[in-house]
Amino acid sequence: MAADAADSRAPRNQTPAKAQPRKLRLRDITEDKRVAQMLALGFSSGLPLLLVLGTFTLRLADSGIDIKTIGLFSYVALPYSLKFLWAPSIDRVDVPFLAARLGRKRAWMVTTQIATALALVLMAFADPKEQLALLGVGAFLVAFCAATQDVVIDGWRIEAAGTDLQGIMAATSNLGYRFGLILAGAGALYVAAYGGWTLAYLSMAALMGVGLIAALLATPYDRPREAAPAKRDLPAAVRRAVLEPLTDLHARMGNALFAVLALVALYRMPDFVSGVMANPLYIKLGYGKAEIATIVKLFGIWVGIAGGFAGGWSIARFGMFPTLVTGAFIAAASHLSLAWLALGEPEQWRLAIAVSIESLCGSFAGIALIAYMSSLTTPGFAATQYALFSSLYALPGKLVAGTSGFVVAAYGFPTFFAMTAAVGIPVVALCFAVGRIPQRTAPEAAPAEAVSEAAPETGPASVSGNPTGPVGLASAEASPEISPKAARAQT
Repeated sequence: MAADAADSRAPRNQTPAKAQPRKLRLRDITEDKRVAQMLALGFSSGLPLLLVLGTFTLRLADSGIDIKTIGLFSYVALPYSLKFLWAPSIDRVDVPFLAARLGRKRAWMVTTQIATALALVLMAFADPKEQLALLGVGAFLVAFCAATQDVVIDGWRIEAAGTDLQGIMAATSNLGYRFGLILAGAGALYVAAYGGWTLAYLSMAALMGVGLIAALLATPYDRPREAAPAKRDLPAAVRRAVLEPLTDLHARMGNALFAVLALVALYRMPDFVSGVMANPLYIKLGYGKAEIATIVKLFGIWVGIAGGFAGGWSIARFGMFPTLVTGAFIAAASHLSLAWLALGEPEQWRLAIAVSIESLCGSFAGIALIAYMSSLTTPGFAATQYALFSSLYALPGKLVAGTSGFVVAAYGFPTFFAMTAAVGIPVVALCFAVGRIPQRTAPEAAPAEAVSEAAPETGPASVSGNPTGPVGLASAEASPEISPKAARAQT
């Protein structure tokens, strides 16, 4: 009663304290079913990624496919960078039959998970030596269906939990994602080493059932569909969705925006380009699948996790700008360890050192870039602007990665990795030029009255525990060191 009386005496216009995100605790997974479901869905999201990237290129190299062709096959994973093109349709189109019974998002999750599993079965039975084109089609279908699944799972995560729980949901998703990466990397290679690639990919297809069960058991959280206007004003819709966020960026940064976009595009390019050729290098040097599974796909994953935590600690301790510059330098320079590996004998200790340096530095840089991109956005345009940055940072590197096989064929592995390291020189220069842009152009906070007036129009009011406004970037801002996008960038 005393608390109620105190609340009644509080000023009406007093802004409530912002909910602080909680850290993930082990008992959260057992006490809150949403957290347990997020763990399984994160696993389902991470599992297919390496099966069309790292593990896939290793399978091609193990089958004796030409190094130029392996480089070109990196393009099958482009749907992961282009998913923003069809993402808006997920909230507007229902899956026939399933949507009425499971809800819109759960129906999409079930559909994409089944489609991903079937595409993995196709990859399992396609022989790289005799059916290379069919294998490529299967890999592209896996990437397309899995990228669509990511869109749906991210949407479910945002709407299933309030802002205070987004940090926990993101951490749980990242944990499940890491488990998926370990099984798709080390697990698939262990199975392939002793049972062949067909059994390995069939096993991965069966493991998609983990996410399928989670989707069927998940609570349906769907925003009410907005009523369609009597007359569609397409130019105005495009202006609000695309032009206004870009205009806001240019208004705050001026012509420096172009340098910022160049920094985002180049920052992780060395990692994307070199990553395609890393597995073929291991095979060429004579490392076995079991050795690669243990050192690269298992040990390297945990070193990468440590690098992510180091990046988060550095941001908290030294600030974003020093971390951004450090990450740009060490991530590019770490590729010299792969050049050093290519010049020596296939010894396990050499592989462990090279993988440790590359994984640690790459993860550190990934966290720095995510924090930088998040700080560039403006409240009200955050989702669109972050989608622009997150697509830009991955797309150029993946486009250039397709030519990596030709460079290796012409100059060899040591020169190739030295060239990717050299990309870090202009990146570090760009960091010094525009790395402080977010601090100079930070937008002022919106008045509390404006926020409270706008919130009912944008958020669902029927889901208990959900925020009344958009929370698309809550997890990235509250806990950048555990963002799922950082894990995806490391591949």
